[in-house]
Amino acid sequence: MLQALRNKIHGWPAAVVLGVSVFAVAFFGIESYFVSRVDTFVAKVDDHEISQQDWQSRMTELRQQIAATPNSPYTVADLEKPELKQQILDGMINQVLLQKANTDLGLAVSDMAVRDTIGGDQGFQVDGRFDPGTYRAVLASQGMTPAMYEAKVRSGLATQMLPEAISATTLVSDADVDNFFRLHGQQRDLRFVDLPRPSLTDANVADSEIDAFYQAHVADYTTPEQVSVQYLEVKQSELKVGEPTDEQLHQYYDKFKQRYAQPEQRLASHILVNVPKNATPDQQKAALEKAKKLAAEATPENFAKLAADNSDDLGSKRSGGDLGWLEKGVTTPAFDAALFALKKGDVSKEPILSPDEGYHIIWLRDAREGDAKPFAEVRGQLAGDWAKAEGERLYNEKAGQLADLAERNPGSLDAAAKELGLEIKTSPLFGRNGGEGIPSDPKFIQAAFGDDVVTQGNNSSLVQVGQGDAIVLHLAKHNAAAAQPLAAVKDAVRQRILDQRVDALAKKQADDLIAQLAKGGDVAALAKAPVQTAAGLTRNKLGDAKDVPPAVLREAFSLPRPTPGKAAWSAVRIDNGNYAVVSVDKVTDGDPAKVDKATRDGLRGQMMDAMARAVTMEYVNALRAKAKITVANDRM
Repeated sequence: MLQALRNKIHGWPAAVVLGVSVFAVAFFGIESYFVSRVDTFVAKVDDHEISQQDWQSRMTELRQQIAATPNSPYTVADLEKPELKQQILDGMINQVLLQKANTDLGLAVSDMAVRDTIGGDQGFQVDGRFDPGTYRAVLASQGMTPAMYEAKVRSGLATQMLPEAISATTLVSDADVDNFFRLHGQQRDLRFVDLPRPSLTDANVADSEIDAFYQAHVADYTTPEQVSVQYLEVKQSELKVGEPTDEQLHQYYDKFKQRYAQPEQRLASHILVNVPKNATPDQQKAALEKAKKLAAEATPENFAKLAADNSDDLGSKRSGGDLGWLEKGVTTPAFDAALFALKKGDVSKEPILSPDEGYHIIWLRDAREGDAKPFAEVRGQLAGDWAKAEGERLYNEKAGQLADLAERNPGSLDAAAKELGLEIKTSPLFGRNGGEGIPSDPKFIQAAFGDDVVTQGNNSSLVQVGQGDAIVLHLAKHNAAAAQPLAAVKDAVRQRILDQRVDALAKKQADDLIAQLAKGGDVAALAKAPVQTAAGLTRNKLGDAKDVPPAVLREAFSLPRPTPGKAAWSAVRIDNGNYAVVSVDKVTDGDPAKVDKATRDGLRGQMMDAMARAVTMEYVNALRAKAKITVANDRM
């Protein structure tokens, strides 16, 4: 075929064809003939992709958080719900948008802010102080390096920068606070009549009506699905740890010696003059001149005010530049060297340049000398710490073995029970609302009704029902949901029909009474029932009105202010099934002047937080409106 083409096309036509072909290849890229691009992102925000790996990492993190939180409002299975997945992805998209906004605005998280956040995390502290050994051990248990964790912290802080800046500029006026306390302390006087429940004149219910009602409400007469499960449980509190040998304690002491020593520390404050990345010589010069000027002015007496007014470290400026107690190695080498060279009470005379941050002026407020504790002195503490760590190790080991054995023998718990020496326990029957004892735990219930257990008849995966408490389940008995026959519930259906008839009559009775009262009739005469009153009721003390039905109280505080000389009545169904009519006779606003300053300031802070959250969401929504966002739901 090629030879035929060659014979037919030669001379200038061949040159044109060849030229067009070369142009096509050059323009589109020859790789497009061999490689097809396959998108794998879960979401794309402008040019930034949220990869499937990012998505899976976030989901894994949430699963671990749920498993480690006994009273979590969510279960691991909830994470598979489409609506919750969408909420999680929306949060990730919002983080990308906020980080992009930071870049556009030239905002960056300083190394100092990252160190302060990590150093202040109680999970990395021993005796109230940051412990590098504990820090590395905790990260290692989570499969993370310090660099990975610091990047995660930096990313988290970056998403907080704009919300915190918005919060710092949110204002709540005295009038806003006053309006709240006027409503909060508002008092209302009301009248109400509890109308007697009317009697039926016709109590006949035809079989056809009972049958129709039953068919329409068959779900109300269904015995719920129930299961009984066998389960194996590993509890850390029940594991025997034993007594450590001296050799084990010495090994533990050598490994975690820093926990049993008081390192040299410095209590410091600083003022940061930021030097932008890729700063021009003029910007660098201006920052240095500003830093020198502040260093010349700074004294222990005015340092906090100078920091609050001038520092570019948003994390510490509000507290006068306070960095807390610092150890060697926590800050940058240049900062460390300057800090530990100062004497107590000194302020650095020259600014200290720290890479990626800027110039620091340091005030050394106090100092602690290092003090290592010998093995003999801390032997008792060592034994306790070793026992705790050994208990956790044994628990993780045995829980891991349980999960592995249950997975390798999915049809029964017998092999796992025999191998680990555990007793197979059996729960009573319980439904999806749980039962007594262990079936009351939401995670246990979720696992028991999981598809792998109920439908496939397999062992469940490992369920963490509490800290140091792991369980694997297997179905023992399953009772499917089943409708009760009409003959068994006929009397109950008939009674519900009669109750609905009475309820309709009661509602009509209340509506007719309100229509008559609107014409100016007397409520006591028309209702033929006693009129009850309640005065001085407030929103924050509704529970104190024991003689007023809750539904009447709620209705009273939803009614408009009364018009002088004209009562406005409203009908409301109360808890006993009766109807009541209620009217508000008087409204007296609360007096903001009687509220003390501490309470006002506390409320102002709460209102500022609420307003800041609302404004932040408006800002994020505006960013979303401008961005091109693509979501691949099939990859979630």
